[in-house]
Amino acid sequence: MKFPRPTNLRSRLTFWYVSVLAALLLIYAAIVFVFQYGVLTRQLFHDEVQDVVTAEGLLFFDSLGRLQLREDYFSRPQSHLLVDRMMEVRDLSGNVLYRSATLRGMPLGGPNKRGEGDADFDSRIVQLQDGSHAFVISHIHSMQGRTMLIRLGYSLVPLRDRMLQFLRLLLIAIPVALLLAAIAGQIIAKRALRPLQEMATRAEGITASNLNQRLIIVNPKDELGQMGRVFNHVLDRLEQAFNQLQRFTADAAHELRTPIASLRTVGEVALEKGQGSAEYQEALSNILEEAERLNETIESLLLLSKAESTGSANSKTVFPASEVVNEVLSLLQVLMEERHISISREGELIGRSGVRANRSLLRTALLNVLHNALKFSPNNSTLAITYSRSADPNPKLIMTFQDEGPGIASGEHKRVFERFFTSAAQSTASKSGTGLGLSVTKLVIDRTGGEVWFDEEMQAGAKCIITLPISE
Repeated sequence: MKFPRPTNLRSRLTFWYVSVLAALLLIYAAIVFVFQYGVLTRQLFHDEVQDVVTAEGLLFFDSLGRLQLREDYFSRPQSHLLVDRMMEVRDLSGNVLYRSATLRGMPLGGPNKRGEGDADFDSRIVQLQDGSHAFVISHIHSMQGRTMLIRLGYSLVPLRDRMLQFLRLLLIAIPVALLLAAIAGQIIAKRALRPLQEMATRAEGITASNLNQRLIIVNPKDELGQMGRVFNHVLDRLEQAFNQLQRFTADAAHELRTPIASLRTVGEVALEKGQGSAEYQEALSNILEEAERLNETIESLLLLSKAESTGSANSKTVFPASEVVNEVLSLLQVLMEERHISISREGELIGRSGVRANRSLLRTALLNVLHNALKFSPNNSTLAITYSRSADPNPKLIMTFQDEGPGIASGEHKRVFERFFTSAAQSTASKSGTGLGLSVTKLVIDRTGGEVWFDEEMQAGAKCIITLPISE
């Protein structure tokens, strides 16, 4: 038969608490029962030894040579142990010399056993002919030149009745104790889980419109408080992501609206003027330029979406970082030749260290960095690429890309990684793009487990530093 499981946590805690308590009480009751039985048995053995010693002094042979026991020794009939005793005396040949009336003619233990009672008081449990059991001790005693075996025992019926009564008392007391423990467990569990219920009620009221609300933590040091802190951290990240999504949506709408409006304006103006082929050609050129800008923005948005959704370890492989850098430089070879920009490399051997990443996304991230460096570099300049290795317990590959361009304006070294950020500096405004390239780079590098930043101490040019964990 399968019992239904408790549905809520409070009932389950109470159930397990009562179950464990029941098991402990049963084990404790069994230990107490066995201990009590052993104590009473040892007490009975002690009393029988004293009784045997006493009975040995009460035995005598009458005028006919029969063994007798003085029964008038006790003046108080309350001495029931001696009154209720069962006693049998045999000679070493097994002949019965004396048998107490309490045995009603039944033998006490059967024939003599070899060595019985020789060394000490031997004890054993025997079954009488009437089916009852007796605790018997045997002892060798010499009297008037004759050696006899004395057997003395007491019925175990009173002892077992007392133990059975004790067992009934335990079986009544344990369920009552468990019932009281269950009631107390319910009350304790309810009070202990009250903060959890309050947190759950408050969490149900948190929606997208009030993500700034947090759970109230009464005791931050206990397990419930720790869970509340973790949930609040999740809400912090969720609110941050929600705010980023709202800003991203607004910025994307703004950036997409600008080229679309330009396309429409150029087209409408060209149609209204109705001029010659030269004007139409110029209008088409402007339309193509804005279309290219729009396409670049859309591709950057798709790259951001792909970088954010690509988090599986299955999409990552191990490859030398310098190989990807060389691939990117090959793509930009035409631009370098037009601008007469040379490349200097240092630590190329270290650059062959393997990194674990999504190769396609990492190539896009490095393409954004190198393309920016070349775009803002003056003609006949040098782009320095260096590779080094950190001395941390978990080594990282450090790549630096330093150009000789106008550099980054003060206060913008971190903002350049924000989405749709373009610098207002006159030296770079004419060459600024959509403001998404470095955002893609930072997202990819972060997802790879590395870091990317610009050196703020550079006085001339820009120095981009990228660190990636090395996969041995």
